[in-house]
Amino acid sequence: MKETLLKLKNVSVRYGGVQALEDVDISIDEGEFVALMGPNGAGKSTVLKAIFGIAPLAGGDVLWHEGKITPKAHEMVRRGVTFVPQGRQVFKSLTVYENLELGGYALPNKSDLGKNIQEVLRFFPALREKLHTKAGHLSGGQQQMLTIARGLVSDPKVLLLDEPSLGLSPKYVTEVFEKIKEINEARKIAVVVVEHSVKSVLEIVQRAYILAHGRVVLEKPAKDLMGTDDLERIFLAK
Repeated sequence: MKETLLKLKNVSVRYGGVQALEDVDISIDEGEFVALMGPNGAGKSTVLKAIFGIAPLAGGDVLWHEGKITPKAHEMVRRGVTFVPQGRQVFKSLTVYENLELGGYALPNKSDLGKNIQEVLRFFPALREKLHTKAGHLSGGQQQMLTIARGLVSDPKVLLLDEPSLGLSPKYVTEVFEKIKEINEARKIAVVVVEHSVKSVLEIVQRAYILAHGRVVLEKPAKDLMGTDDLERIFLAK
């Protein structure tokens, strides 16, 4: 029986007078691969930010190992939650290796840093070849790989990914998702991914939450969503 790592219960978030999330319930088990999907403005990215403590709650609870917490970014990292925001946010003036080093800033034992970096590079051989290259000189796809690799250096239990395929060519979209799936299976890290590339993500995740207007309107195993009109109905507001 897998343990539930993370749970949102009746979570609401407001930005000024705008209700971004309303009474959202989501749970993530250890090692699980879950997608958050829905039309633009549905609240998908806000869910990740609420988990990580960068979108303050207007209501509801976040539970970690069934215990209620108040999420704060630095504390979530120490608990084992890593957030990779959209937009390939690398430190462009630093080398690939220096970017990876920054991913281990919260490690309780700094002597683990070198070992963790080498472990992560097993999944990203293209980055190993460019360790001393400035990150700003990498291709878009390689920068996205670097942001994911940097997030893994802290050896997280949960990896939050916000639209990892954004702005990438089809070739790199396929490669990025293959890497994410490989990491999920090999490291048993729970992955929560916000993604607009519906077909790509449903082929690799186990479950999907569909959001619309700040609410969860559907939750199903990914295999049960494939080939149905559920997504079309929600995305096109039918």
